Amino acid sequence: MGVDAAGKADINFYFDPICPFAWMTSKWVRIVQAQRDYTVDWRFIALRLVNSHIDYDKHFPEGYDAQHTAGLRLLRVAAAARAAHGRDAVGRLYAAYGARIFDTAPDAGREPGWQGTPEVASAALAEAGLPTTLAEALDDTSWDMELQAETDEALSLTGKDVGTPILHFEPPEGVAFFGPVISRLPDEEGAAVLWDHVVGLARFPGFAELKRSLRERPQLRSFGITETETGKTEDWHGGSRRLKK
Repeated sequence: MGVDAAGKADINFYFDPICPFAWMTSKWVRIVQAQRDYTVDWRFIALRLVNSHIDYDKHFPEGYDAQHTAGLRLLRVAAAARAAHGRDAVGRLYAAYGARIFDTAPDAGREPGWQGTPEVASAALAEAGLPTTLAEALDDTSWDMELQAETDEALSLTGKDVGTPILHFEPPEGVAFFGPVISRLPDEEGAAVLWDHVVGLARFPGFAELKRSLRERPQLRSFGITETETGKTEDWHGGSRRLKK
């Protein structure tokens, strides 16, 4: 069962295609979605717009501006795809984005921002069964107003001291949270157990937050970490790799 034109779904998943943790969480959600009868509306939150007021050179590691800009460019394409081909097109396109960006071996020769190139967008569109001409939206800033509105929508549900992804459970009445942020992908049985625990917390009206900033680097081929390895623990304060507030 797909999402209707109004975007009514059992869960709204706000993602930026450049975020590795959003990708890990999305893979977990897809595992559970295949086991359970519920729908997901894949929605947009642009990290480049969230941080539009930030001096990237002073506050982020090198290359983050280009990476976040690449995410914004890919979201423009996703917005164009949604407008022309319906809301279900976004989930297919996001899956194709993530497979190319995160589930491929690392390449030290790539320049920061390579994810937002026409080559990547066109290949992902083709895999998702969408016209490759939609890649023309990469540079089309007319989509940015829609992306800003959806980014604002996501942050209005959680507050601003968060990262990606943001999940809105049982909208519109249900609660939204940043995360869950996971670095390892559970098996099918573990995925369902984790889902039930997370939804249980979300359904408790007084629950606000579980949080720590220490994270393992995610088990993704792009990070050079296999499913049998444990990534190095890092401090993602404030839900990002910002060097300072």
